[in-house]
Amino acid sequence: MNLFFKFFYDKLQVCSTGGASMSKDKLRREMPVFPISSVMKLTELTARQIRYYETQSLIKPARTEGNKRLFSMNDLDTLLEIKVLLEKGFNIKRIQQFFEEKNISKQKDQDGHRYIESIIEERLEVPLNRGDLSRFYR
Repeated sequence: MNLFFKFFYDKLQVCSTGGASMSKDKLRREMPVFPISSVMKLTELTARQIRYYETQSLIKPARTEGNKRLFSMNDLDTLLEIKVLLEKGFNIKRIQQFFEEKNISKQKDQDGHRYIESIIEERLEVPLNRGDLSRFYR
C-alpha cells in the first residue's frame, strides 16, 4: 500500500472508531508529503543538517517503501524553529531540552483540556428538572 494512502487510512480508522478526534487541518499538517529536496529549499538547510537533526531525534520523518524520507508540515515548522534557535546561539543539547519541555507542557495542556471536557460533559448530563429550578420546567 502506498505510504500516502496508508497514512490516511490509519488516521481515518482512528477518527471513525471514536478515538481522538482529529481536525482536518491537523491531519493535513501531520501528513508526510515533502521529500528532502523540497525541505532543503523551504528551510535553506542542507541535507546533512536535516539528517543530523533526525539522528538527534529532533524530527521523525516518515519513510517510503524505498526508505526515502517524507516530511510533514509539522516537521518543516520544527526545522525552521531549530534554525532560529541555532541562529540565536543555542546548542543542540539545549534545543533538545527545549523541545522536551515543550512536549511535556503540550501533554499537560491536552490532559487539562480532556479534564475540562469531561466536566462539561458531566454537567450536560444533569437533567433540567433537578433542584429548585424544576418548578420552572413543566
